[in-house]
Amino acid sequence: MSTKKNNNVSFFKALPKNIFSGFVVSLIALPLGLGLAMASDAPPIAGIIAAVVGGITVSILGGSHVTISGPGNGLVGVLLVTITTLGIESAYAAIICSGALLSILGFLRLGKLADFFPSSAIQGMLAAIGLIILGKQFHIMLAHKIKREDTIDYLLEIPFTIRDAIYYTNEGLIYAAIVGVLSFAIMMFYSKLRNKYLQLIPAPMWIVIISIAISYYFELIALKKNPISSQYMISGIPEFSEIINQLPTINFSKTGTFPFWTSVLALTLIASIESLLSIKAVDKLDPDKRRSNVNRDLKALGLATIGSGFLGGLNVVTVIARSSVNVNNGGSNRSANFFHATFLVIFIVLFSSQLTRIPLPALMAILVYTGYKLASPLTIRNIFSIGKEQLVIFFVTLIVTLKVGLITGIASGVIITFIIHIIINNSFSIFFRNVLKPNVLMYAEEGAQNDYYISVKHFCSFLNFYKLKDKLDAISEDNDVIIDFSLCEFVDHTVMESLNSYRELFSKRGGHLDVVGLEMHDTDSKHPFALRRLLPVPNIIKNNLTKRQKNMAVLGKSFHNLNYNSKKQKDTHFLNNYLFFKTKKINYIYNQVSNKEKPLNLFDIEFSEGEFIAKEVIRSTMLHIKLDKKIPEFTLDREGFLEKVYAFAGFKDIIIQEDNDFSKHFYLLGEDEEKIKVFFNKEITQFFESNPYYHVESNGHSLLIFGKERLASIKEIKALLDFGKRLQMVLN
Repeated sequence: MSTKKNNNVSFFKALPKNIFSGFVVSLIALPLGLGLAMASDAPPIAGIIAAVVGGITVSILGGSHVTISGPGNGLVGVLLVTITTLGIESAYAAIICSGALLSILGFLRLGKLADFFPSSAIQGMLAAIGLIILGKQFHIMLAHKIKREDTIDYLLEIPFTIRDAIYYTNEGLIYAAIVGVLSFAIMMFYSKLRNKYLQLIPAPMWIVIISIAISYYFELIALKKNPISSQYMISGIPEFSEIINQLPTINFSKTGTFPFWTSVLALTLIASIESLLSIKAVDKLDPDKRRSNVNRDLKALGLATIGSGFLGGLNVVTVIARSSVNVNNGGSNRSANFFHATFLVIFIVLFSSQLTRIPLPALMAILVYTGYKLASPLTIRNIFSIGKEQLVIFFVTLIVTLKVGLITGIASGVIITFIIHIIINNSFSIFFRNVLKPNVLMYAEEGAQNDYYISVKHFCSFLNFYKLKDKLDAISEDNDVIIDFSLCEFVDHTVMESLNSYRELFSKRGGHLDVVGLEMHDTDSKHPFALRRLLPVPNIIKNNLTKRQKNMAVLGKSFHNLNYNSKKQKDTHFLNNYLFFKTKKINYIYNQVSNKEKPLNLFDIEFSEGEFIAKEVIRSTMLHIKLDKKIPEFTLDREGFLEKVYAFAGFKDIIIQEDNDFSKHFYLLGEDEEKIKVFFNKEITQFFESNPYYHVESNGHSLLIFGKERLASIKEIKALLDFGKRLQMVLN
């Protein structure tokens, strides 16, 4: 009860900030809603209706916290084709049906479907959407309406439109083009004006304010007619009373046709992908680091789309740009979404007649800038830096989307990604044999309440990443998690990028996520998100260091200036005299952190137990310490059930009479019992009792120390080095 009361107090305390944030967001949503609707060949008010219905519905029923909903950039191309093919009345029916499908996806808990799309394919699809928006609206921005067959033709016409605009003789077209260019310049350079007062009003709203002000200047001061050509002014915005009283006619007669359901599926696919990607991105921005319920949000977005369609609005999706503005202006809960919708209603009630004073090129400039951002050349450069194969995936998706359609485009992206993965691994069987197998094992580590270890086997790509994602989503982000890929043959770019997002999330919430076991994997670029494939054991690692390896190098330098060496070393004779390796075969050590004399030598090691079908390959992180004096040979472990069983097999636990607590907690084994008892004096036993448990083994001249029989995270390596250094000081 008290928790609920505290939540209510927090809600009302944050209300002023959310009202203000909702107001700022509405200033962007108003021109964008008008522009997106007109770019889709829908009535201008359709975009505002989608924002209002979406804001109210999702704020009440949704599962996210700081997202804003409304018409989306990604749907412009699909809506344009839908309205052109079916007509506006049947298009509303398609919007309603797509909303129903979106809700069904939420009820079936299929929010995870977004995880099955490769990252580069999604980037290609978004870039194609950007080019569709840019290509078709650029000409209107320069007061030059044209009709072409497809987006590529629109893009090829851009130089000719620029040429024609330079030589305009019609004064109305000249002014319209000037407004478009100036509006685009505002969008481009406004963010560089770092004035806190100017920034209170976003760039799109400045364009609206300036456009309306110029219109009034000509009407009231210059006493002239607005010089901008009337065909390039917004028209058809009804009064608020007309919107309420005149519901649109909706035609369901085409529900039995193939084009209708193609449009419905395309609308549903793009709406779900855009929303899920936006929700995931906005969760990273949430100052309270909350995790959204994506399935609940899909249900709410679907219901909002149904309502919007019946009222004459567009599809409702979660939008990243407006959500980002919401967070930046102090929005902290769903009420900001509600207030953004409320202010839009107020604007339409009070100022609907003023909106007809806005030039069409000004609104299209906002969309051209949006399209440019989606298809920015920087995106291509970033993808190329990840790997050439990602660029192939990106361009295949982009070109097919432009030439054929969005559904075919994203499908081609998935297929080409799978084909490239097979070619890179030179094996179809790795995916065919293992795709349905469970490949993720997670458990809470013994003796550590907040530590989780996840082992990933076979392969991990966009095809089965959901299995790993389910495990990570089940862990509270204030815990420590280690993901081990040492038994995984292939890890793709989508997984690497997603894990980086999880790493940031855990770090922000006080936890720690570390990826280990990628040192034996090859990569073709230096980018941390590049896909990785397991190298055959005889090969030498020839490419770039992983994040863990780089951190080991930095840690070594900061820890008594130790040197780092990533190469595999077969010379492991210094480990031969340890009891632990008596029945094990050492393959090699690698990732060494040491100095020339190697009194302190930390390394990763690969060894095997058993042979033939019983053979098990294990990788672990160990610390070797050379001592200045001879000490007894012994093995020290934490006392456990297994160690008690050893007593029945003849292995005798050495009891230190002077310290009963030490003997209760530790299992001590060795040949020379008397010397061991003398060696374990009060100072040494107290050291072990007051520090974390490790397996510690002496061969008389040096010590071997390790925690668990797996690769250690950077946090664990730091603790192990610190433990070893202090133990060395005690013993010497």
